[in-house]
Amino acid sequence: MTQRFNKKTVIITGGGSGIGQTAAIRFASEGAHVVILDLDMAGAESTQKAITLDGGTASVYECNVGNAQQVNDVVASVLKENKIDILINNAGIAHIGNLETTEEEDLDRIYQVNVKGCYNMMKAVIGSMKENKSGVILNLASVASSVGIADRFAYSMSKGAVLTMTYSVAKDYISDGIRCNCIAPGRVHTPFVDNFLEKNYPNEKEEMFEKLSKSQPIGRMGKVDEIAGLIVYLCSDEAAFITGSNFPVDGGFVTLNN
Repeated sequence: MTQRFNKKTVIITGGGSGIGQTAAIRFASEGAHVVILDLDMAGAESTQKAITLDGGTASVYECNVGNAQQVNDVVASVLKENKIDILINNAGIAHIGNLETTEEEDLDRIYQVNVKGCYNMMKAVIGSMKENKSGVILNLASVASSVGIADRFAYSMSKGAVLTMTYSVAKDYISDGIRCNCIAPGRVHTPFVDNFLEKNYPNEKEEMFEKLSKSQPIGRMGKVDEIAGLIVYLCSDEAAFITGSNFPVDGGFVTLNN
């Protein structure tokens, strides 16, 4: 394994499971010190343990990304020890429902994490990145950012905001040496998917898993390591010429599902 991130510090929100966990382990294996932010401390500590057992270094913080004070406190603590080189805004929550079935509290809950959480994290790190004249921000958007998906009103709203925040930050800070991109996954097989099926389709999990898998033209869900691989690449110096871009990772969902 290369050491593309030797002496660099990466913050990953939602690093206790799924895509965030896999990306954290990948960054650490390539030399980065990884800072894991999550509300699930058991998950965050399991990621930290996997990293340290492999000879890497990681620290964990319990943090609600929707709470600006908590975010600012965590970032201040990190900056006492390390320069922040990379931010991965991975933490997010979902909601199923159309306009009529989405209540105000549903919209507020999704906004708080997916939109405000991303904003809080970027605002907290941008000042130090400007001072250093370098930095990379990678946001997790979704195919729902750009195409209509049934019964995903609030979620689509939030991920559309992530996409346009990415474009705005990339434009405003390009002269400060800061790159900002996002990726737009389709359905990826994570613990979230398994929990969703268990909760909503306990008696037909296999059938629904197959149906969800085949909604991607490639015929399956994505794997977390496939998403993590792109995250790591876009944050590396190999991608130094890429900013203000959105990358679908969706098995052909956006362009071939016609």
